[in-house]
Amino acid sequence: MEKSTLAIVVPCFNEEAVLPQTNERLLALLDAMIAARLVGQGSYILYVDDGSHDRTWPIVEGCCGTHVRGLKLAGNVGHQNALMAGLEAARADADVTVSIDADLQDDINAIPEMVKKFDTGCDIVYGVRRSRKADSFFKRTSAQAFYRFMTDMGAKSVYNHADFRLMSRRAVDALCQYDERNLYLRGLVPLLGYQTDTVYYDRSERQMGKSKYTLGKMISFAVDGITSFSVKPLRLIFYLGAVFLLISLAILAYVIVALCQGNGVPGWASLMLSIWFVGGCVLMCLSVLAAYVGRIYTEGKHRPRYHVEKYVK
Repeated sequence: MEKSTLAIVVPCFNEEAVLPQTNERLLALLDAMIAARLVGQGSYILYVDDGSHDRTWPIVEGCCGTHVRGLKLAGNVGHQNALMAGLEAARADADVTVSIDADLQDDINAIPEMVKKFDTGCDIVYGVRRSRKADSFFKRTSAQAFYRFMTDMGAKSVYNHADFRLMSRRAVDALCQYDERNLYLRGLVPLLGYQTDTVYYDRSERQMGKSKYTLGKMISFAVDGITSFSVKPLRLIFYLGAVFLLISLAILAYVIVALCQGNGVPGWASLMLSIWFVGGCVLMCLSVLAAYVGRIYTEGKHRPRYHVEKYVK
């Protein structure tokens, strides 16, 4: 029986420091999997250059050969769009895809186990880290808070899972039917509903280069995830308004009682404090509404997620 063709999709943005070592390790793994007849001879690694400003693309072109391909995007479109570009390109001739970041902090030795689970009938296999010991205190606590918050907001997500996953061709085909521009793949993939499984691994520290996820990008990523999968923030605005209404009724009752007793109402300090407090909350509510309106604006234009400049096989 002919073995399945595997495509390992690797989004890259300014990864010249790690790419040579990454390519060497992935090629060695792929050769071993082919030799063990876990995957077919046509299996390959697909590097997706997300508009890098360094020598990432020349390095990718130099690596291209029998088992390595390169996809160069015309500009920087973000990690999620770059990953989607790789998946869409790979589904044409790959039976199964595995996505992994170029820094290889995710354990590539989990890939053979993922493929074995695919062979038993799983369409999606999540790579889930056992712990976050390799992360800094800030990143560890912020990530845990993010997963809890996403769960509270009603969005489906797999705890401690990023974008290290295996997907069958039909799962990728189903994912490509989701036409939204504000991509949050960690939330979209669980919506597909196919048979899933999990592979646990230990995440290592980054050896070279710098993480591309700054605090600003992490916050933006979290906002995309929440606004794409939950309307609970809009409902919270209603509850916040109800709380303010109760507070105003309590203040009204206090003023009436004070006037009946002949006591003067305390002056400007409390009044101004209330105005600024309510005003701040109103602005916060408007910002939540603006985030959703912005998403509608972006989706309504139906602009392409990316443009391909070059595809090298």
